[in-house]
Amino acid sequence: MPTRATTLVHEDQLFPADPTTRGIARRLYAEVRDLPLVCPHGHTQAAWFAGNEPFPDPAKLFVQPDHYIYRMLYSQGISMEDLEIGAAQLKDPRRVWRLFAENYHLFRGTPTRMWLDYAFHELFGLEERLSATTADLYFDVISESLRSPEFLPRALYERFHVEVLATTDSPLDSLADHQAIRDSGWKARIIPTFRPDLVVDPDFPGFHENVARLGQLTGENTASWDGYLRALARRRQHFKSLGGTATDHGHPSAQTANLSRAEAQSLFEEVVTGPAGRAEASRRELFRAQMLTEMARMSLEDGLVMQIHPGSWRNHNRQLFERFGRDVGADIPTPTDYVRGLHPLLDRFGNEKNLTIILFTVDETAYGRELAPLAGHYPCLRLGPPWWFYDSPEGMLRFREYVTETAGFYNTVGFNDDTRAFLSIPARHDVARRIDCVWLARLVAEHRLDEDEAVEVARDLAYNLVRKAYKL
Repeated sequence: MPTRATTLVHEDQLFPADPTTRGIARRLYAEVRDLPLVCPHGHTQAAWFAGNEPFPDPAKLFVQPDHYIYRMLYSQGISMEDLEIGAAQLKDPRRVWRLFAENYHLFRGTPTRMWLDYAFHELFGLEERLSATTADLYFDVISESLRSPEFLPRALYERFHVEVLATTDSPLDSLADHQAIRDSGWKARIIPTFRPDLVVDPDFPGFHENVARLGQLTGENTASWDGYLRALARRRQHFKSLGGTATDHGHPSAQTANLSRAEAQSLFEEVVTGPAGRAEASRRELFRAQMLTEMARMSLEDGLVMQIHPGSWRNHNRQLFERFGRDVGADIPTPTDYVRGLHPLLDRFGNEKNLTIILFTVDETAYGRELAPLAGHYPCLRLGPPWWFYDSPEGMLRFREYVTETAGFYNTVGFNDDTRAFLSIPARHDVARRIDCVWLARLVAEHRLDEDEAVEVARDLAYNLVRKAYKL
């Protein structure tokens, strides 16, 4: 059956079917749809903007970097080899694209479908749905567009009306690309985020070698506890000097610790300078827990906002991990205990007004029971938006439903896109803005909020809260 000509993005997408509530949502959305995009946490590459070279082809741009796409395809028996995942240069990008297009129906009902349709329609003017029939049309239109100056990375940044874009970077990264962007005179604000996992997590591959490199990079003796901490502080300052305002921590759990200096030093000697791999799993977890508290202490000193992204079993599919490396091996959410886990850190720093710790979760059961009550009390805590598997319309609505009554709107931090897929950024923000307007419209329709208040909240959720929380 031929693909029906259609508008890929309906003007009332995601709005309520009820006409009264839909009308309110439309009015609220009109107030926020054109606000600048503030992107405080994501995984785009500074190198794209430093070099400002054309993106190579549609498959390399859309399929290869997006784990939402290839995990769905893999779940239906399509191999990573057929998708050329991990290849520096695709041998046959059109074949990969056709394979993706033939299976586009797998994304029905998912946020990935909405993000992609938005990009296809808004950026490339495509009207027909992607399918096996339209695969070559899409490939040719997108390929031709990518060769034009309007689709260079810097031009797209400006076209998207991005006000600030944060990357996520290794503590061992020289940040040369960020420096190159600054030196080029381009006025965009692209800033690094300090992600120290590979030098604070003893289970990270190459951990001991990474700690040694940290010492070489900073001139500090990272074989000593004090030197190790000084080295981390020096790297944080380097990130801050290039505009960074935040750190990010992707630990397996939310466990923290508050050890004495002697206890911490002894643990360091056991886990870091002792024989590689000899420390017990419980001791390695305790080290991670103590390092979250040390990072909070450093944030209080240097002003960097702290983000904690816990609760994912990384690389659950060991075969894929061994063949293709990190971020491909099927990360899966796990239950997370925030109340007990964070208690040692909060005992020490929870009442600090000048510290900001933003909590994320992939454990929705913790929203109402743990996260909203914690953020609704401790001055240092804020709630990050629905993350990863819950960066979706229904996930966003559940988030508002579970946390607003306890934590309100102003203990949350707006939206961040958290993506490697650069062209999906406007779509993700648009979905978030529409859903927030849907939630607020319901409150207005039920006479729980006046519409003028809803307008203020909508603008805060779309723009003001994220700028304030991330010190932007």
